[in-house]
Amino acid sequence: MKPTRLEWRDLIVESIAGLASRPARTVLTVLGTVLGISALVATVGIAQTAGNQIVGAFSELEATSVTVSNSGGFWGGGPQQAFPQDVEDRIGRLNGVVAVGAMGPVNVNGALASAVKLDDPLARNEFQIDVIAATPGILDAVKGELTMGRWFDAGHDARADNVVVLGPGAAEALNIFRVDQQPVIFLDEDPYVVMGILGNVKRQPSLLNAIIMPDGTARRDYGYESADTVQIDVSLGASALIAEQAPIALHPADPKVFTVRKPPSADSLRNRVEGDVNALFLILGGVSLLVGAIGIANVTLVSVLERVGEIGLRRAVGARRRHIAAQFLVESTTMGAAGGILGATVGILIIVILAASREWTPVLAPWIPLGAPMLGAITGLVAGLYPSLRAAALEPVEALRSGT
Repeated sequence: MKPTRLEWRDLIVESIAGLASRPARTVLTVLGTVLGISALVATVGIAQTAGNQIVGAFSELEATSVTVSNSGGFWGGGPQQAFPQDVEDRIGRLNGVVAVGAMGPVNVNGALASAVKLDDPLARNEFQIDVIAATPGILDAVKGELTMGRWFDAGHDARADNVVVLGPGAAEALNIFRVDQQPVIFLDEDPYVVMGILGNVKRQPSLLNAIIMPDGTARRDYGYESADTVQIDVSLGASALIAEQAPIALHPADPKVFTVRKPPSADSLRNRVEGDVNALFLILGGVSLLVGAIGIANVTLVSVLERVGEIGLRRAVGARRRHIAAQFLVESTTMGAAGGILGATVGILIIVILAASREWTPVLAPWIPLGAPMLGAITGLVAGLYPSLRAAALEPVEALRSGT
């Protein structure tokens, strides 16, 4: 007797007919896989997009920032090594340096700052405000902007002129908002002309709430010895080289007395961001996909129970066990693949919409939209294994009897 055969075309037609016989149930079952796949695609895409955006912003600011400090000792508790007074000249000669400046806190021995000297003990016109000494190049090094006035230059520093620039917080406390009248502030009894008001800085935010005076002025009036931080603005890609050369330029005999902070590599930052996001949301996507797989398995099993009579009839007219198993496997795999295609589409739309709302550039690895339907098909295939094996195990007589 010639064994029966089931052509692939017939198998696909029968499977589609089985799925189409209960369209509402099929759609609801596919939705579970759609949710799981879309969650996975959106998670990976959002992680890559966010990582790329953060690295882009990082490259514009942090990747060009190198700082050198003289904290001293392993934990910063040892004696400090003073920076040379010509720190800007030494660092500025290095290839790749865009701007450099030094800054450090000034010990004013508790002197209070005021805008007008009054002897009224009840009037609150004196404030404890931080005083920072800085070299002329610090404004460019911290990418600062002035709202009005000007920054002190090398001449003010060399002459130790009694001039200061106010951070916006200090200016507000002292009620000084204009410099065209050359306002004067006092540190106890010492007067200083305000020649500028700082607007904003992208680095070293401590400047925003401080009184900033030239390095030379702080040395003369308060015995200021050395800055504690050298801020260097470098060309993109030169940070590693400058971080290695700067301590040598400042102290050739023992460059290890200085602590250098350089930016991490962009690749490590991107991987860290993507890893943190993926670790959280991939779990959620995996749970959603598991729910979809359970839904496919449940619906396929119910379909087997409802079609026992049909299975018995097919077996009675010559269908083999593998034919029955193959039909239900194709049905479950089709539902998984359809869910994968729709899920990939939904996930990509989520990525594009989110990126557009934040004016980001959407980023997604090309293998993800191609692999998502395959993942959905595999999920459907695995979910349909038990129901298909159970359908194939039915005996023709018992199936016909149960199905009538």
